Amino acid sequence: MKISQKGLYALQAMMTLARRYEQGAIKIRDIAAESDLPEKFLELILLELKNARIVDSVRGARGGYQLRRAPSEIPLSDIIRLVDGPLAPMGDAEQLRGLIAKDADHRALYEVFLAVRDAAAKILEHTTVADLVADKGRKGSGARGGAGSAKKKATGA
Repeated sequence: MKISQKGLYALQAMMTLARRYEQGAIKIRDIAAESDLPEKFLELILLELKNARIVDSVRGARGGYQLRRAPSEIPLSDIIRLVDGPLAPMGDAEQLRGLIAKDADHRALYEVFLAVRDAAAKILEHTTVADLVADKGRKGSGARGGAGSAKKKATGA
């Protein structure tokens, strides 16, 4: 799985919207400035997120973009799949399962790819935009902080 620059920008914009979730619509230029993203590219990303019903746009002087759902209800997997496609290192999970069934000589290789995909998908499906924002200020949390909270959620610990 590879996350594109566009995917990274989408996640960063979603974090900005999550931090300001209770403040209403945020102007594109404010999101771009706060997230340090190119405004024109951000417009395209936000339009894609709007069409997927992840964000809403508000017209007028107080217009801008806002999250359609609470940050805790938006898993990272939704955003990455929308912007970058399947989470599998090659094709999607069904394609990998098909290769496992058809190609006995390379079955072990495809099983590893499927296991990698499943592990990444589990983390991304159980880590929300709210988790990223909550981890922002913690020292040393990095990517592992979100995965740790995802693991706690998944196991109930």
